[in-house]
Amino acid sequence: MTQRIPRVLVVGGGAVGMLAARRLQKRLHRGEAHVTVVDLDSYMTYQPFLPEAAAGSVEPRHVVVFLRRVLPRCEILCGRVARVELASRTAFFEPYEGPPRRLEYDYLVFAPGSISRTLPVPGLAECGIGFKTLEESIHLRNHVLAQLDLVASTNDEQVRRRALTFVFVGAGFAGVEALAELEDMAADACRYFRQVKPSDMRWVLVEATDKILPEVGVEMGEWTAQQLRSRGIEVRTHTRLNSAEHHHIVLSDGEEFDADTLVWTAGVKPNPLTGAGDLPLDARGRVKVDACLLVEGTGFAFSAGDCAAVPDLTRPGETTPPNAQHAVRQAARLADNLIATLRGEPRTPYRHKSAGSVASLGMYRGVANVYGHQMRGFPAWFLHRTYHLSKIPTVNKKARILMDWTLGLLFTREIVSLGAMQDPRQEFELAARTGRQDLHQRSPAHSGAAPDH
Repeated sequence: MTQRIPRVLVVGGGAVGMLAARRLQKRLHRGEAHVTVVDLDSYMTYQPFLPEAAAGSVEPRHVVVFLRRVLPRCEILCGRVARVELASRTAFFEPYEGPPRRLEYDYLVFAPGSISRTLPVPGLAECGIGFKTLEESIHLRNHVLAQLDLVASTNDEQVRRRALTFVFVGAGFAGVEALAELEDMAADACRYFRQVKPSDMRWVLVEATDKILPEVGVEMGEWTAQQLRSRGIEVRTHTRLNSAEHHHIVLSDGEEFDADTLVWTAGVKPNPLTGAGDLPLDARGRVKVDACLLVEGTGFAFSAGDCAAVPDLTRPGETTPPNAQHAVRQAARLADNLIATLRGEPRTPYRHKSAGSVASLGMYRGVANVYGHQMRGFPAWFLHRTYHLSKIPTVNKKARILMDWTLGLLFTREIVSLGAMQDPRQEFELAARTGRQDLHQRSPAHSGAAPDH
């Protein structure tokens, strides 16, 4: 009688899910387990490169990794997981089309990641956009460049002011890097627009606390604020967004103005899937795990990344922050501990002392705090690129991004807004409506001609 092959279900194809599955694929013997990866998308996005993708420094397709290419020995399912149950060891999967399915598993890797943490600000849902996905970064690039096209084509001062006002809420890594890269791109693009000068644009960074980029330390955060202000960017700390209805921005300091662009980067929260089943959660909605990344109360389920409350053994009583540095290392430890569990071997606790943080502030500008050593300007920018180039998966993607950077040194930046990507069917729908109108006008009933018999 043949022994049934254990089934490993990986929920989430992001950094943790994809890297864990890749390590399982590499280290498991053939036939030792069957690994299934489920995600809405068929690719993993390397989020630290999203600001550069938005600014046109790298090709957007080069910051994503196709799951089926890097996981040839895994089963890939694209769709939505509606619920995960530990008691029955079952996940409820909904493909894009067709009936839902029950996915039974013996071992679980729960890594759906996080979503933007929003607040009940009037108008935010209607006017704002996040900065967590490749689609959002491409949209923002096209949108910012389209605003320049709009301003260059109108004399209405009210329209110009509104179009050239860009508001970013949240001064963490995502907010500061996205704003800095897009401002750098827009300022560079102004050379092609005679009617627009960099000084015509208004960039506003809104932060509720008294610090920006707290991950790099107080001193480097203050230096970053000074650098941004020297570029004409308004850095407003101790300030909240009160309202954004109809693109009318109201701040807590009393100022009001119109802005066509509102980017929300004020933190993240665990994916809602964490609360859709029977997983144990902490007060912040994260999955409770022990130091070995094993879900509390189980011997078969693992979790890591933004959706998990992973104990930080280097800081007793704290949990690891949700960043790429920990995600990459947790994925490897999770996979190794799952394999150890499969083979009846002891598991190893996850321990990593943060090496520091690096951030890009636009071309040739950056800030870093690595192992207590502070850097700024070109050295920090170069370190940012070098570190993340080393961490993005596959040699293929490393080579393509390196080529993008090399070409960027030799040629000017591409400045073009592919606005039709936002609504690709618009042109065809117009043609179809025009065709119906032409047919209606030519019909005998409207032309007055008698029909042929």
